[in-house]
Amino acid sequence: MEENRREEDKWHKLDNTAKIYPVIASSQLSSVYRMSVTLKEKIDPKKLQQAVEIVTPWFEIFHVRLRRGVFWYYYETNKKLPKIEEEFTYPCRYIDPYSNNQYLFRVSYYECRINLEVFHGLTDGNGAILFLKELLYQYLRLAHREELSFLSDMPSQDASFNMEDSYQKYYKKMKTEGYGKEYAYQLKGDALGGLKVGVLHGYIDLKSLKQVCKGYQVSVTQYFLAVLIESIYVENMNKQPSSLPIRINMPVNLRAFFESTTIRNFFAAVIVGFLAEKEEYTFEEILDCVKARSEKELTKERLEKLISYNVGNEKHWYLRMLPLFIKNIGIKVIYEHSAKGFTTTISNLGIIKVLPEYQPYVERFHFIMGVSKKQPMKCIVCSYQEEIVFTFSSVLEDTSIQRHFFKKLSEHGIAVKVESNGVYYEMV
Repeated sequence: MEENRREEDKWHKLDNTAKIYPVIASSQLSSVYRMSVTLKEKIDPKKLQQAVEIVTPWFEIFHVRLRRGVFWYYYETNKKLPKIEEEFTYPCRYIDPYSNNQYLFRVSYYECRINLEVFHGLTDGNGAILFLKELLYQYLRLAHREELSFLSDMPSQDASFNMEDSYQKYYKKMKTEGYGKEYAYQLKGDALGGLKVGVLHGYIDLKSLKQVCKGYQVSVTQYFLAVLIESIYVENMNKQPSSLPIRINMPVNLRAFFESTTIRNFFAAVIVGFLAEKEEYTFEEILDCVKARSEKELTKERLEKLISYNVGNEKHWYLRMLPLFIKNIGIKVIYEHSAKGFTTTISNLGIIKVLPEYQPYVERFHFIMGVSKKQPMKCIVCSYQEEIVFTFSSVLEDTSIQRHFFKKLSEHGIAVKVESNGVYYEMV
């Protein structure tokens, strides 16, 4: 980060992951995800607007607008005020950097729910959680002045404002292999059309889920991966062998492996693949494969190599000297090629914790991922208290994969309740 004499004139380099998103983002590929918190009361728009105006300047990475330089994009402090809106359309829409007062995030509300939609170039899910929780706390202090008068209006003790580029901090020059050039099986099916995005939330009892995972001796993420792969194999591939593997992109929070409290992007994409070579597989066979592959990928040594590969590519002097418009062409070509290497994505954001004094007002949290042309369906997971929410977002008409997934959980004795955003009425 570089800093000029005046506080309001700060500018920031984009982190390693962020550099791709301004290039590929469009109305067809928004690179936007949504995190929501549902309260036990209806939202007061005026107080929510107040809360957004108070909290945004605390977080430098949110308080910016996107600027185009000669060699790279960069962020500059945004002197305008962010504006909230009532939710009126489908989630994870493209955020035009020249609208919304040039902010790269969007706050909306609907009845009891506050939505935070974030352009992935700003931060990852961890950063969004930190921002939304501070926004939630500030809103509740404004909405319940008397009951919460004993609380300070300053940021909570859980807040982090660290702007470190942790990719650069943990970069080590080494020989790497990258992600490989293998193509993946692509999901098939008719699209919903228009701007429709079908969302299905599965509300899962955490206790019964953990019991099943303990029985299989796997993690929750490994279990979900296996059920998702089986669902794709049975319902979309029709149990037919294929020369193309199902390859699941699994973003991993690198803060769990490297000491970092940054609110910027700090994750790596780990690939878990499964090649269907016959017509019948038991769930246990798929699960054993997933467990072995994920454990091989989820090591600090492997993640260090991924950091080295990603950061090392931008350090070549001849690439750094290329003007931005040429870099953009190259990045788009590379992205289009790499996108063929994934079937879908599943991201587990883990447990979301709220400070005790605010818990009585909070019902639950949700996450939704924006889809893309090569990944018309994506999945994301988060948990709060005794409930885990598994969310499918999809632009495909067919819901057989989702049906199979939740049915499998039920067959294993896991309590599940499914809710739709209204696109898939028959699922609820």
